[in-house]
Amino acid sequence: MPSAMRPTLNIVGCGKVGRVLARLWHAVGIVQLQDIVNRTPQSTATAIAFIGGGTPATLSTLRRADLTLVGSGDDQIPSLAAALAATAVPFDGTIAFHCSGALPASVLAPLQQRSAAIASVHPVRSFALPEKVVAQFDGTWCGVEGDPSAIAALEPLFAGIGAHFVTIASEHKVLYHAGAVFASNYLVTLLDTAVQVYGKAGIAPDVALQMMSALVRETADNVLQDGAEKALTGPIARSDAGTVIRQYHAIKESDALQGDLYRRLGRLTHRLAKRARGNRR
Repeated sequence: MPSAMRPTLNIVGCGKVGRVLARLWHAVGIVQLQDIVNRTPQSTATAIAFIGGGTPATLSTLRRADLTLVGSGDDQIPSLAAALAATAVPFDGTIAFHCSGALPASVLAPLQQRSAAIASVHPVRSFALPEKVVAQFDGTWCGVEGDPSAIAALEPLFAGIGAHFVTIASEHKVLYHAGAVFASNYLVTLLDTAVQVYGKAGIAPDVALQMMSALVRETADNVLQDGAEKALTGPIARSDAGTVIRQYHAIKESDALQGDLYRRLGRLTHRLAKRARGNRR
């Protein structure tokens, strides 16, 4: 468990998420930032410069820390956990955690076998632009699971930078992360598809993005504030089947995959519209 004073923190695999969290914690003085390990000295130096603190290290020079964040990409987390467990670093009474939304805390089992408590803390937001996330992190929700003692120790650290915890079941981790993929990654793909379809109507991409701006923002705000049922508008909500059919055929003629996407989304939207109408009765 972390000491009563500021807990020491090592980060192994300090990517965008690790850099943002470490910078926020370092700025408020909630942890004592210790060793940073990346694959190359250059990436380690870049991480330390972004954070504003930390000491460059390697697996062979790591010191004991109260907290160890395994912050690499998902594919590397299991092997890094095994590599850490094979070092001479003591892990008794420490906490090891990762921030993957797709992997359970149990991928850190090699460290658990070295007497560390383990957890997964996944901030539900995009880290594509780290500087922006640093400025806007307050209010971020994090899906958590793992050893109760690890979660209890980590919660005040995340609360100290404005985050909120929601506990999820380990067996539902894949579905939990899939929800985030729909809300973020697939939303990007859907908006890109809209730009492409506008392009087939002769509208330049930069103009399409400007045209979409108010519509996309208002729609997202309506869903987040009032729920999807109240936010739904358009031909399916109005039961305008003729318009839907004409649009489907027009899109399918130019791109079969986009046509199939339109059809499948239409079926789900029809289900949503029925639910909305039923709840208004």
